[in-house]
Amino acid sequence: MKVVCPHIPLMYSLLLRRCGPFLMGDWLKWALVSLIQFVVGKRFYIAAGRALRNGSTNMDVLIAVGTTASYVYSVCALLYGALTGFWSPTYFETSAMLITFVLLGKYLECLAKGKTSDAIKKLVELAPATALLVVKDKGGKSVEEREIDSLLVQPGDTLKVLPGSKVPADGIVTWGSSYVNESMVTGESIPVLKEVNASVIGAQMSKAPIQKFADYVASIFVPTVVSLALLTLLGWYIAGSIGAYPEEWLPEHGNHFVFALMFSISVVVIACPCALGLATPTAVMVATGVGANNGVLIKGGDALERAQMVKYVVFDKTGTLTQGKATVTTAKVFTGMQRGEFLTLVASAEASSEHPLAKAILAYARHFHFFDDSSDTTGTQNDIKSGWLSDVSDFSALPGRGVQCFIDGKRTLVGNRKLMAESGIDISTEVENFVIELEQSAETGILVAYDDILIGVLGVADPLKREASVVIEGLQKMGVIPVMVTGDNWRTAHAVAKEVGIQDVRAEVMPAGKADIVRSFQKDGSIVAMVGDGINDSPALAAADIGMAIGAGTDVAIEAADFVLMRNNLEDVITAIHLSRKTFSRIRLNYVFAMAYNVVAIPVAAGVLYPSLGIKLPPWVSGACMALSSVSVVCSSLLLKRYRRPRLTTVLEIIVE
Repeated sequence: MKVVCPHIPLMYSLLLRRCGPFLMGDWLKWALVSLIQFVVGKRFYIAAGRALRNGSTNMDVLIAVGTTASYVYSVCALLYGALTGFWSPTYFETSAMLITFVLLGKYLECLAKGKTSDAIKKLVELAPATALLVVKDKGGKSVEEREIDSLLVQPGDTLKVLPGSKVPADGIVTWGSSYVNESMVTGESIPVLKEVNASVIGAQMSKAPIQKFADYVASIFVPTVVSLALLTLLGWYIAGSIGAYPEEWLPEHGNHFVFALMFSISVVVIACPCALGLATPTAVMVATGVGANNGVLIKGGDALERAQMVKYVVFDKTGTLTQGKATVTTAKVFTGMQRGEFLTLVASAEASSEHPLAKAILAYARHFHFFDDSSDTTGTQNDIKSGWLSDVSDFSALPGRGVQCFIDGKRTLVGNRKLMAESGIDISTEVENFVIELEQSAETGILVAYDDILIGVLGVADPLKREASVVIEGLQKMGVIPVMVTGDNWRTAHAVAKEVGIQDVRAEVMPAGKADIVRSFQKDGSIVAMVGDGINDSPALAAADIGMAIGAGTDVAIEAADFVLMRNNLEDVITAIHLSRKTFSRIRLNYVFAMAYNVVAIPVAAGVLYPSLGIKLPPWVSGACMALSSVSVVCSSLLLKRYRRPRLTTVLEIIVE
């Protein structure tokens, strides 16, 4: 009003007209500032009240205290002048500008934060939820399986849920039985048995980041600032009362109390706990967007923080270190059964399994019968339509051992030695020697028993991912110890580990045992990451400090993990750890900046430099500084968007930071 109105004669003359004890300009200023203080600034009062009711303090408390002090003083000064004729200066503009600058700062923060959300949205679109629809003919017989978007599921549809898959929708079990993890809904950690007529729930799980340090700082920061503001008020007021500084320092028509109050308000509003509070969440948010752009989905700031301190990375073998595209290299029958009949039997038993080895066996059997190289997905549908597979009943996947079902009323077992031993199946010396030969060649021997008689063996090879050995060496350069855990036998495990360069190998481990191995590394306080892709890995992923699921893995594994490596590339393990280290280096820099700002700004606002250098910060300038400090922290975090993931050609140059 002081800047613009004098240049508009009609308006200026109107403002100088008296209306009761006040000038029209005073009435207008009071009305406009009241609107800003209690309507625009209402959010600060609400947030401050909520914080105080919860026994905590935050930036909103400081803003509410500073603006209210300025507003109440100005109203009192105005009323006092009307009653006594002694007009003290008012500071309505201080309150209005404080609120304006703070809200401008918050707007800029939101603008900066919004730039990181697009990448996350795009990442989610890359992995839409799907369901396996069972198509039936008029007689109710299944004729086809079709993968559809889960949003297209209609009431009355029959859906097939494979072991390790997420339940896509609420429904009733019509066939089969299995254990389902409903902890996301019920809070019960133990999987629940679901049989015919049982209800199942489709659900998602989410995690939230934490900021213990920022919360602790905020809890002591605001009371400290308010105390310093009171000391500033008393210090300047008492100093003026005893004549410690000249009267010329006082504002026009001002007094010692007003002079001291302005310093005090400046201290309140320049202090910025929000800069400390923003240091972690903005950096984590930007890192989440950067990770998404690089194919790494980060589920929470707590996991991102732990990843920088990883000492051990535990790898599952099948589908993680290996390509998960296993191929059958040999099939040998040890009874009088025909080879084609043997392969049909094994393929029928494995058709309902999600394991990579099962898919390899099914593809091999299909090729044997039809010379067909079609993909697994379309092949499964064709298998059902053509009807070459035998009918299977009471199918069950036995984690770490194999599968069991009944074909033509006879028990059929496909799996490892452990499954055969538990089922009382004798393994002859001829079969044992054949399996040993396979294992020494880094192949897995799969034993097949029908009607409690061991009838044959399949040899399956799963080649390593091409980047596996380089990633392992890169992790070692970063000071991280790689470990391989597998349910496979010792001979195969050691052959694979030697090829990839891993020294610490744990073989013949059951799924629950993988979690125990993770805990054994955690006993000395070490941070352990687990990388896996299947339902067998979900207990270990959940037990690890950081779970990393391969994006091509099962839904259960992905839900149990803290990081999802969407590109199915082991390089992203290095990217996740490297990004975590860069992010928390930036967070530490943000904290240093925020603390340095407050250490320097608060004494200046309190008037420490005014006696010697004449530097004085009006409250509205202090408010602008506070807003700019918050924006500076956000901009510092945005520099993380320049992050570039390490390439395979340079990964071996990474050293321990």
